[in-house]
Amino acid sequence: MQCADRFYPSIKDFRDSFYRDRDRIIHSSSFRRLEYKTQVFINYVGDYFRTRLTHSLEVAQISRTIARELRLSEPLAEAIALAHDLGHTPFGHVGGDELDRLIKDRFSSNGFEHNFQSFRVVTKLEKRYKDFDGLNLTFATLEGILKHSYPYKKPFLNAWYDEVFKLDRHPSLEAMIVDKADEIAYISADIDDGIKYGLIDFATIEENELVQEVMHEAQTEGYKREEKLFRYRFTSLLIAKMVISLINESKKHIPKSNKVLCATIPASESLPICYPDTLSTQIKKLKKILYEKLYRHPQILRKMYAGKQCIEGLFKALTEEPRLMPDEYYQRAQEEVYRVAADFIAGMSDRYAMGLYHEIYGIKL
Repeated sequence: MQCADRFYPSIKDFRDSFYRDRDRIIHSSSFRRLEYKTQVFINYVGDYFRTRLTHSLEVAQISRTIARELRLSEPLAEAIALAHDLGHTPFGHVGGDELDRLIKDRFSSNGFEHNFQSFRVVTKLEKRYKDFDGLNLTFATLEGILKHSYPYKKPFLNAWYDEVFKLDRHPSLEAMIVDKADEIAYISADIDDGIKYGLIDFATIEENELVQEVMHEAQTEGYKREEKLFRYRFTSLLIAKMVISLINESKKHIPKSNKVLCATIPASESLPICYPDTLSTQIKKLKKILYEKLYRHPQILRKMYAGKQCIEGLFKALTEEPRLMPDEYYQRAQEEVYRVAADFIAGMSDRYAMGLYHEIYGIKL
């Protein structure tokens, strides 16, 4: 199957195939619901925090920039970026982890995985056509969503996925770009949000060499650490440093081709979209600091714990009494009630999930 091919017939128009993918994703209901899904900070705490929607837009912007500079397909990178988080549950990663635990404890070893859930959203759960489910995206976009992170082979991916999507090979270079852009976006945004709301400060992270370099650059430009503008400039310079370094290093490794390379490079080979080794080490150390100091902050953990209780309560209620779900889900629940309940919960916004929990149990979280 060629990268721009679709699994079902589609009327062509003036748009590039990957731009059409982008448009179908943006107009999907799953994309709109990202506005009220938690990235790290539950969004009713403050209007400034990033949500899954704003994060996806930031990833798309960074992905386009990198793809353009590497002379790769901007619209493909953008489409994958906009769809990469469609399968995320309410309450951030903790919601997906809780659904995974609940399914494995009671129903199936396959559990829940948000990357595969994003694939399910665009191939099964979105309903836009009479003759088939899903958005009928191109092979390259679907490959990028499915093989969003390494390793690509998962126990719940049967032989069909391996045969069609070649799980022993890397996805397109554009998909690799999205994976790195995702990292760049959330690191910079989480620092920005965390400092804005006083959960961390620069003293918390300045032991990191990358942070020191970027802070020094901002100060050299005349920005003072105690000024509000310093945080804005720091965030901008941090993104720029990671993006420029990624572009310059990747130019040394990417294959010379004027085509989109789907399922071409063996997965045993190193990723050609990469940082210099020194920067890669600095980023890993910075992520560790953020995990310990920000993501494990008591204020974050309290909200996430409440989110876990919400997910657990909803899953218990919906699997025990499937009629609590809308009729379209109830009809499907006759087959695998746990998977249908997971689909329903994963599609909820934070506030819808909390509202339904309150309606069922009479308890506000």
